[in-house]
Amino acid sequence: MATDPIRQPSTAPGLVGAGHTLRLLLLDPAEPVRRDHLRRGLIPLSRSFVEHVQATEGPDGRYAELVHAAPRLDRGVRLLVREHAVIAASLDALHETVRRPGVGADELRHAVAQLLGALHRHRQRGADLIWQAYQTDLGGET
Repeated sequence: MATDPIRQPSTAPGLVGAGHTLRLLLLDPAEPVRRDHLRRGLIPLSRSFVEHVQATEGPDGRYAELVHAAPRLDRGVRLLVREHAVIAASLDALHETVRRPGVGADELRHAVAQLLGALHRHRQRGADLIWQAYQTDLGGET
C-alpha cells in the first residue's frame, strides 16, 4: 500500500467536471432549468461519485492509505465514509425529483444546490484530512 501524498484521485476531474456542469444550470437565471439537461448532467456526476467511492473506500482504498499514514485521522475518515451514503442518497433523490412531473425549476435548483454543497464540503473535508496527514512542521520559527 503506497502512501504517496502527491497521488491524485484519477476520478477527481470527472467528479469536479460533472458538478461544474450542474453548477452552470444554477448560474444562468435567464435560462430555465430543463429536465433533460439536468437528467443528462446527473448521469456523469453519479458515475464519477460511484468511482470516487470505489477508489476511496475498502482495505486498498485511499482512505485506508490515509489512516495507515496518520492513524489519528481514523475518525475523520469514518465521517467521510458516512458522507458517501448521504451523498449517494441525495443523488438518488435528485434523480427521482427530476423524473417527477410538476416539479418546478426553483425546487430543482434548490435540490441541485444542496447536492453540490454537500459534494463541496465532502471534498474540502477530504483535502483537509490529507493536509493533516502529510503536513510537516519544520519548526525553527520564532
